[in-house]
Amino acid sequence: MTDPVVPPAAPVPPAAPVYQPVPVGQKTNTLAIVGFILAFFVTVAGIIVSAIALRQIKQTGEGGRGLALAGVIIGIVGTLIWVIYIVIAIIYAVALGAAAGSLSGY
Repeated sequence: MTDPVVPPAAPVPPAAPVYQPVPVGQKTNTLAIVGFILAFFVTVAGIIVSAIALRQIKQTGEGGRGLALAGVIIGIVGTLIWVIYIVIAIIYAVALGAAAGSLSGY
């Protein structure tokens, strides 16, 4: 018995690559970014804008909660630093004025 003649197989073309869709990131709230930046320069405005952004993020589910929260925290810390600076400057000015008044005889 002889084996039947099998014709040579045709070359198999390579399989087409399977592409995964690129995941679209969550949209970041614009006010969160603005509030974060403002917190470094205009602290009170940074607090207000970041608080508004937090409220919007809660309602819409957008991203940027961390930025908005950081904007509020940095704004509060910056405001406290300015308040402490102003209080110290006033105390220094009053003490300096009292010392100058005592030296001049008034």
